[in-house]
Amino acid sequence: MINYSEARARLVMDLVNEGFITSKAVERAMLTVPREEFLPSYLRLYAYEDYPLEVMYKQTISAPHMVAMMCELLNLRPGLKVLEVGTGTGYHAAVVAEVMERRGEVYTIEYYPGLALYAVQNLAKLGYLNVVRVFVGDGSRGLPQYAPFDRILVTAAAPKVPPKLLEQLSDDGIMVIPLEEGRIHQVLYVVTKEKGVVRMKPVIPVSFVRMRYTESGE
Repeated sequence: MINYSEARARLVMDLVNEGFITSKAVERAMLTVPREEFLPSYLRLYAYEDYPLEVMYKQTISAPHMVAMMCELLNLRPGLKVLEVGTGTGYHAAVVAEVMERRGEVYTIEYYPGLALYAVQNLAKLGYLNVVRVFVGDGSRGLPQYAPFDRILVTAAAPKVPPKLLEQLSDDGIMVIPLEEGRIHQVLYVVTKEKGVVRMKPVIPVSFVRMRYTESGE
């Protein structure tokens, strides 16, 4: 029988020692959110292994170190409005909510309705639906009716920064997004916008599922 709490604590300690977690807020969030609750029963054995896991619709739940790193890059704090593109099973949205001490708004979009429903069930079970709102749709279009967003988190690789997401990023906002560079390479970028000026900073090579969007959604 796995002691998930102990396994979670060991993993978080490793992520701190390896430099993926650098803030107390992200450390606390990663210790708080039970990753196993966002996985089908047959995958729970691997909940605290530090690698991505394939779930339904050939989508993945990101490796814990990547979740931690992206949260650190977003520079989250209580009170922010965050857009996530690629809900998956809901785990990353829950971690974002916890980093913000459940005081903020997380809007998350999932392309696959069945996966979105699974995420809603997971988030509801753990009491996150007062902070996290799940939508089904084309993530490259964002959610203009709720814009602007202080932070945008993209968990699927795109050939370029979707223009509609950039439009919906607030001034002084931060976007973290994996971008395709060539046919097989992807790089994680931090995108900032200040007084209308957009800056892009590459961080590390990564490997994400590709973003799904409609023909006119790019």
